[in-house]
Parts: sequence; C-alpha cells; structure tokens
Amino acid sequence: MLSRKGIIPEEYVLTRLAEDVPDHARYRARERRARFVGKNGACNVAHKNIREQGRFLQDVFTTLVDLKWPHTLLIFTMSFLCSWLLFGMVWWLIAFAHGDLDHSTRLQRDPGEGVAEAPAGFVPCVTSIHSFTSAFLFSIEVQVTIGFGGRMVTEECPAAILVLIVQNIVGLVINAIMLGCIFMKTSQAHRRAETLIFSKHAVIALREGKLCFMLRVGDLRKSMIISATIRMQVVKKTASLEGEVVPLNQIDIQMENPVGGNSIFLVSPLIIYHVIDKNSPLYDISPLNLHHHEDLEIIVILEGVVETTGITTQARTSYLADEILWGQRFVPIVAEEDGQYSVDYSKFGNTVKVPTPSCTARQLEEDKSIMDTMPLSPKGTIRKRSVKLKPKFTISDEPS
Repeated sequence: MLSRKGIIPEEYVLTRLAEDVPDHARYRARERRARFVGKNGACNVAHKNIREQGRFLQDVFTTLVDLKWPHTLLIFTMSFLCSWLLFGMVWWLIAFAHGDLDHSTRLQRDPGEGVAEAPAGFVPCVTSIHSFTSAFLFSIEVQVTIGFGGRMVTEECPAAILVLIVQNIVGLVINAIMLGCIFMKTSQAHRRAETLIFSKHAVIALREGKLCFMLRVGDLRKSMIISATIRMQVVKKTASLEGEVVPLNQIDIQMENPVGGNSIFLVSPLIIYHVIDKNSPLYDISPLNLHHHEDLEIIVILEGVVETTGITTQARTSYLADEILWGQRFVPIVAEEDGQYSVDYSKFGNTVKVPTPSCTARQLEEDKSIMDTMPLSPKGTIRKRSVKLKPKFTISDEPS
C-alpha cells in the first residue's frame, strides 16, 4: 500500500517481501513422482466424471463384491429388514381386507361391555394376527422358516397362500445373493497375495558380464502357487515423433529367471533379473538417473493359481527410480541344514555392495575396456552345514 502512494519505491517493497519468505519455502524441493502402482499393489488411479453410472447396476453382484465391508453389511441388513417390512405390510393388508383384525378385536374385548360376540365358524386367513406388529413377526417367521407355532396360514384365503410362496422365493433369492457376496469377499484372490512378498528395493549390478535389473520375490506359505508367471513393465512419460504426449506409456520388459521363460517355481525365494541390453528401456539408465526426480517406474506383476482353492491370484508392486540401488546385489538367504533347505526371511531384502561400473549399459557395450578395470567379487554359494564323519576302520602297515 505504501508503494502505491509513492512513499516507498516498489523495488524496495519487492525486495523486502522476498527477504521475509523463509528459505525452505523459496527453495522447495520438487515433489516425488506419483506412483502408478503402490508398494502394496493398489493402483493409484482415481476415476472421475463417470456419466454412465447405470452400468454399475447392470452387474449388481460385482458391484456388491467391490464395495467396502461396512457398505456390504449395511446392504445385507437393509435387504432383510426391507423385505420383512414389505411382506409384513402385505400380511396386514390381507388380514384387514378379510376382517381378521375386527374379529380378533371382538374376541379380545370384555363381554361385560355389551358388545355382541363374533359369529361362530369364522376362519381367518392367518391365525393370531391382531396388529401390524403381529403381521411383521409372522413375516419374519415365514421368510427365515422359524415357525414358533402361534401363527399359521389357513386354507381360507388363496391370496395368502400365493403371498406365502412368493415370500419364500424372495427370501431364498436374497439369501443366495447376499451369502454368495460375502463368500466371494472373504475368498477374494488378493487375500492370498498378502503372503507373496517382494523386496523393498531393486538392484542393478553385473551378472555374467552384463548389467542386470534384479529383484527378489518369495512366498511365505507352504501351499504353492501353481503355474506362477511374472512380468515387468516400465511406466514413464513419453512423446511420439508427431508430438503426441503419452503420460503413462507401458513398455514390457523381457525378463529372465532361473527356471527360464516367464514361469517360475516359487518354492523358495527367487531372484528375478532382466538383462539390460539394446532392446531394454533401461539401456540408457545410469546411477545419475536414480533419484526421485526421474520419471521412471517399474511395475512387477506375479500371477498364479492358488493350490488350495484353485482361484487365480495376482500380486503387484512397483519400484521408483530412487528405490533402485546401483552396484548392489542380494545376499544369499537359503542354507542347507539337517538334510533340508531353510530360508532366512530376516535377510530377504538385504543387499551388499559389489563392483559395478558407473555407466549406462550402452556405454558398457560400446567400450569393453571398462570391464577390464573392474575387480572380481567373490561368488556367493549356498551355505552347507559342516559334518565331520568318523572313520569306521583304519589301515595300518603289516609288520614285515
């Protein structure tokens, strides 16, 4: 305001405003790249402005299964309450139209009041219905087949018999849908994926003289994943020659594993690796690119059939650029003890530094002399338990 009146020069005011701003606000670091797939496998995608909401109602069962547990239990409870109230109203209307309520009211009154008794031989549609409360209780008894014995349908009203059949069918349909929905929610495939684990970090190191991208995957359960397959994708922002910008371009990565192909035998933790060659999207990646500013995300997808249930399950995770360690490899965690192989999961994600050139795979392929300056690291082996065997006999020289 002072600068507008000409009392203080505008340049001085701007300078003072800049000096008042804290350093951490002026030099705010760039935010980390948003994940496309979380570490727990959840997809970080928000669907907005969906106009055709009616498509979800065309597949009601899948919609119910996808709902959260509080919403599912609320719908489960309200479906039964609404059906009981609806048919309770129908039973009350049948009793009211047939005169059952008036007849039961006359019988409940004191004869000393001078009210004439009801004519003999009257048969109600439903016995022992005096009000809407009793009709509601009878509706619950019919649908859940309790049958306390105090209320029952007579052959007086065909409409009552028809309503009884309809309510039983509606009750069976509601039970089938809601119980099936709860069963599917409790046996969903992603529950099995909770025991399929990935290493927190991925590594890039030399293997057989080539740079390789490696990660470790394991299964905590003894029940196996049948026909397990694993695949990887690189998700990054790219632009075509025509200027089209693809914000989430998915590029498949050719991977290698100890078994060969994409199928794995996941009995013990395996190290899955990808050879970085000229066909790899990581061909020009160097240690300088492995920071949180880099637009790079590697998605790992593990699929297979659960041995005990036969349901196909899928486990997912992702690695950002700053979660890839250069020049390190995983430590061995499998040891042979007492005639069997044991796995130490406390070292599942542990890594150790190994000699690795700080250059891209392209530079390593073009300049073979880089490998000549690299020292060799000791080879990792499977640890064996040492057992000393006592000789059962000795050989001695005979006296001459």
